[in-house]
Amino acid sequence: MDKKIKAYVVLPCYNEEEVLHETCRQLLGVFDEMKSEGLITDSSRIVFVDDGSRDRTWPIIDELQEQYKEVEGVKLAHNVGHQNALFGGLMTVRGECDCAISIDADLQDDIHVIPDMIRKFRDEGCEIVYGVRSKRDTDTFFKRTTALGFYKIMKVMGVDMVYNHADYRLMGSRALEGLSEFKERNLFLRGMVPLIGYKSGCVYYERNERFAGESKYPLKKMISFAFDGITSFSINPIRMISTVGTLACIFAVIMAVYAIVQKILGHAGSGWASLMCSIWFIGGLQLLGVGLIGEYIGKMYKEVKRRPRYIVEKYTGKE
Repeated sequence: MDKKIKAYVVLPCYNEEEVLHETCRQLLGVFDEMKSEGLITDSSRIVFVDDGSRDRTWPIIDELQEQYKEVEGVKLAHNVGHQNALFGGLMTVRGECDCAISIDADLQDDIHVIPDMIRKFRDEGCEIVYGVRSKRDTDTFFKRTTALGFYKIMKVMGVDMVYNHADYRLMGSRALEGLSEFKERNLFLRGMVPLIGYKSGCVYYERNERFAGESKYPLKKMISFAFDGITSFSINPIRMISTVGTLACIFAVIMAVYAIVQKILGHAGSGWASLMCSIWFIGGLQLLGVGLIGEYIGKMYKEVKRRPRYIVEKYTGKE
């Protein structure tokens, strides 16, 4: 007889009062199906992580955990951002389950592939199972294009990522322990998890429209998230600035020789426009280089302070 898995589903939440009841209802339905199939134990749990929400997210979580024995809640003392909240939830439950499935609370990721994830973990020995979007037909042209560009840039920068995978994944207890060894404060879990190693697999699904509420990742946050991912895992941008600087110096020498030759031949003009363009171009490169280096120094500043990534105010674990 196949072993039943004690699985925890971890959902980071920030101002998600409009979706929590429906999310809980649908997840409980999937839990009932998995229990009837003998996939998971009765002690499996749904864990909502409140990331310092300003609405009724935590009161609703409190109500749900009082109403259903399968529901637990983790309340963070302050808003720490999606990645830290997800990491905090996983670390809170890592010693209590055989595996943890992370998923956003907005019902966009297909919860009906969770049984497939657990089968890959139990039957195929995959310590990490990635939920991967099979297509992006529901995305706008802009979002689809920028997402493709993001993955290509990350690959060029040397970051090992699973294409079309966000933060919907299963991690076994060994993988969770491995993740706990990563001590950096600048978290980019999509890049960190593949570094853990262990056998991994993928399940594919089509993404749904958001059930209710507003996206917590507008364009500004998406750009910031992408930039954080690049600078957290690669020093190639600094190398690129060095390369551009070297090429600019070579170009400057060539232009100097050209100017001298033109002067000797008596063809030299006033050159004001070209001089101004050169100054602005070189000045812009310098400012870009300084800003990029400052970004890395800022990350080092955060790391050396060793401040906690999150603080758990309350955990309503039932066991």
